[in-house]
Amino acid sequence: MQQRCVWVGTDPLYQTYHDEEWGVPVRDSRALWEMLMLEGFQAGLAWIVILRKREAFRKAFKGFDPKVVARFTEKDVTRLMADEGIVRARAKIEATIGNARAYLKMQEAGEDFSSFVWGMAGGKPIRNTWKGRGDVPAKTELSEAYSKAFKQRGFKFVGPVIVYAWMQATGIVDDHTVDCFRHGVRHR
Repeated sequence: MQQRCVWVGTDPLYQTYHDEEWGVPVRDSRALWEMLMLEGFQAGLAWIVILRKREAFRKAFKGFDPKVVARFTEKDVTRLMADEGIVRARAKIEATIGNARAYLKMQEAGEDFSSFVWGMAGGKPIRNTWKGRGDVPAKTELSEAYSKAFKQRGFKFVGPVIVYAWMQATGIVDDHTVDCFRHGVRHR
């Protein structure tokens, strides 16, 4: 049996997410933005809740296409608040719509989301060597810097703890513990 990060547990969905996705560097701007939005929805909940609802989120938010989401109106907010497949939190829904607009403003200003994100990280994943779950921080100086930069650009639900979870999920940091079979695995 392969040794995984202890947080994974025995849930097959969590194991697949951990083994195939968590910590794999994401370079696509839209995909990075989608994961940041999902991490915002996760605030106050367990990630497995979001993972189980991810396809419903994708459907409800039209594939997390920022151009489409930015045009959502109050009618869409009402529709989303009635959608039992997602987390129905008005503030998070409205933040996602506003964050789509902020994302597009970055584009309009010539700032590519992926280039911005990876530029702040030095262009490559930060590989940590945590021995156990207790060693992994909830936030770092870099997640605080990202949070500040996102907020300056108009983003919401991007506090440093949310951002650090996003950094882990998208492979900006490799936080697989040293005893995990995924630790230090190189990706394209």
